[in-house]
Amino acid sequence: MLLTEFDPNKNAIINPQDLQSPLPGFPQKVVACFARETFARMLADFDHRRIATTSMANIEIPIYQIELEGQALALFNAPVGASACVAILEDLIVLGMKQLVLFGTCGVLDQDIKETSIIIPTSALRDEGTSYHYLPASDEVVVNQGLEDFLVSFLKDKGISYSVGKVWTTDGVYRETAQKMLARKEAGALCVDMECSAVAALALFREIEVCQFFYAADYLTVESWDIRNLSNHADLEAKDKVANLAVQIALAL
Repeated sequence: MLLTEFDPNKNAIINPQDLQSPLPGFPQKVVACFARETFARMLADFDHRRIATTSMANIEIPIYQIELEGQALALFNAPVGASACVAILEDLIVLGMKQLVLFGTCGVLDQDIKETSIIIPTSALRDEGTSYHYLPASDEVVVNQGLEDFLVSFLKDKGISYSVGKVWTTDGVYRETAQKMLARKEAGALCVDMECSAVAALALFREIEVCQFFYAADYLTVESWDIRNLSNHADLEAKDKVANLAVQIALAL
């Protein structure tokens, strides 16, 4: 299998520093989410200014800065998908990012996990391709390394309920078959997403702190798919609270 051919050489043919340069004063702490409406509402809650722009081949990613409690935070709307998300994060590392709080929706495999409830991933099943270019091949990768206790303590102090467990990361959104879902659930997965394992691998490879958490959205069963509150415009006030939680986590890091 080609994905077993991991090369640990950190110098590639095309490197992020070939396209980006360190930006003096760029905030070391960054907060990002995937949902465009949630991000827009989060950004609107704060006085902000645009400090940088990076891009994929066909989309610009503006980076904003806010000031809270004497700290500077950068905010951006992360692109969906492991490969796109990791590529943008590589750019931000060059700009000056040292710590990242990344949050987004996930599909739950347990009906008892209610909409918009918080899930802290401790490991991720690597059912995508990007992570294999950052770490040797394995079924799983640790998530939130060195930060799990901090996250749990933070949520307990705030009186916020949460679930802790494994996530299934896949980049084949239309290939989440019943057989695969049951196998991943048997392996211990509570939920499914599209980026977590790749971002965790990047964090380990580039040696940065990445705090990832989810808020529950759709529900997957063998018989059907329940979209619940997955829509960008559903339960916006509840999602606003999750966005504020992410900012508070970043400030506390």
